[in-house]
This record gives sequence, C-alpha cells and structure tokens, in this order.
Amino acid sequence: MIGMLRGNVWMAEADRLVLDVGGVGYLLHVPVSSMAKIRQGEETVLHTHLIMREDDLSLYGFLTRDEKELFLQLLSVTGIGPKAALSILSAFSVSKIKTAIVCEDVSQLTEVPGIGGKTAKRIILELKEKIKDVDIKAGTEDLGSFIPANDTLETLLALGFSRYEARDALTRAEKRGLSSMEDQLKEALRLLAGPSEHM
Repeated sequence: MIGMLRGNVWMAEADRLVLDVGGVGYLLHVPVSSMAKIRQGEETVLHTHLIMREDDLSLYGFLTRDEKELFLQLLSVTGIGPKAALSILSAFSVSKIKTAIVCEDVSQLTEVPGIGGKTAKRIILELKEKIKDVDIKAGTEDLGSFIPANDTLETLLALGFSRYEARDALTRAEKRGLSSMEDQLKEALRLLAGPSEHM
C-alpha cells in the first residue's frame, strides 16, 4: 500500500494532479480545496490511499493526515464511495465536516453536490460516535454563524447571490461581532455590494 508520496507537481487540474516521484508520474485524485494550495512545478508531500478494484487502481492524495483519515471514515459509511467522499472534502474543511456531523446539521452536508438528505443522515448516524470526542471549537469558529446563518442565508440566496458568496459574507459579518440576524444580513449585503471585497 502506498501511504505517502513526495515529489514535484508535474501537472495539476481541477481535482487531480500528476506527481513526479523519481521520474515516475503518479496520477492522484485530490480534494478541490487542497488543489488551491498546490502549485505546478513545486515539491509537495501527499498522504495517499490506494483503492483497488477489478478493473481499476485509483490513488487519492491529501495534504494532511486529518483529511486522509476523514476520507477513510467517510468511505466506511454505507453507500459512500470515493467520489462522494472526495466531493465532501472538496466542499468543506475537515473541521466544518466534523462539526456538521457532531451537530447533526443535515442542511450543511446536503450542500455538497450529490449528497441528499438520506445520505447526510446516514453519514451522521454512522460517524457521529466515531468523532464525538473531537474538539469542534475550531470547527464552529470556522463555520462562523452556524445556526443563525440559515435564515439569512436563504434570504441572500433569494436575492440572487451564490451559496458561496452568501456563506462567505455571513461568516465575515459574524466575525465582526454582529450577533443579531438583522445586523448580520445588513453587513453581509454591504460586503456583497463591494465586488472587490469577496473576490
């Protein structure tokens, strides 16, 4: 089993890359969120997991051990395959995912393309006990306004903003010490009115 690879990034695309290790190019599937931190031509170290099937060998790479461990935990959930697990890791940070599971936030998980309500509930059911001891303080800080943002989020979506823009603006509004939903909404709208602030 290949557990780690160190090499130069020979090619990088949206969710996969080729890592040159001693002249051998390894094709790895990588979370989109990690790809933003990887630069073509630079040396990088990836924690890896090899999945073997009858007609295919697929190698998955992660920048941190936590990402890899959560990927493996997601794979243990009934009905969750590598593609779905990678999509979840691409959509949110490890702390956000764990926080959503511990807090049983189905709506958070269903924001991931391809993850419906039943699948989200199954993830929570099968993984909550496995990660119940995790320190979710960092996760809740990363999430920003975890519960109040739901109503204001829907308001911003109705106004035509993308989910990414809306969540980003609400998170920054909450970090500025605004506690009421009305104040957060006003601040989020102010932030969204300035394109340069959320590009």
